[in-house]
Amino acid sequence: MTATEQNKEIVRDYIGRLFTKGDLTAVDDYLAEDYVDHDPPFGTPGGRAGMRGAAAMFRDAFPDWHTEVGHLIAEGDLVCERFTASGVQRGAVMGVPPTGKTVTLPGIQIFRISGGKIAERWGQLDELGLLRQLGLVSGP
Repeated sequence: MTATEQNKEIVRDYIGRLFTKGDLTAVDDYLAEDYVDHDPPFGTPGGRAGMRGAAAMFRDAFPDWHTEVGHLIAEGDLVCERFTASGVQRGAVMGVPPTGKTVTLPGIQIFRISGGKIAERWGQLDELGLLRQLGLVSGP
């Protein structure tokens, strides 16, 4: 397996464990100690604690939260993932009580791998679309 393929496998396994299985220990196993999140999701603090918090928030509100990877493209130490995550809202999230509705969250993330760990992340998630689905903002 090439280094590029290994990097893709690291990202695939990390996403699967953290967001599809809800295994918060994936943060410790896959993120470097000095991990930098350039675009922390939903206003969470950066770093490992922020990613753990974001994953816990989604798992608590959407127990069946899972990620479908659309594309996983790698070059050198960078891996780009295009995904759609979804789940049924069974718990409160962002002040919204459980609705029983399925929500989706598409996005793109770029990960930099160093020493077999994820060292950096850049991401663009459709946060506005998720807020609309939750009824927190109106619009098309």
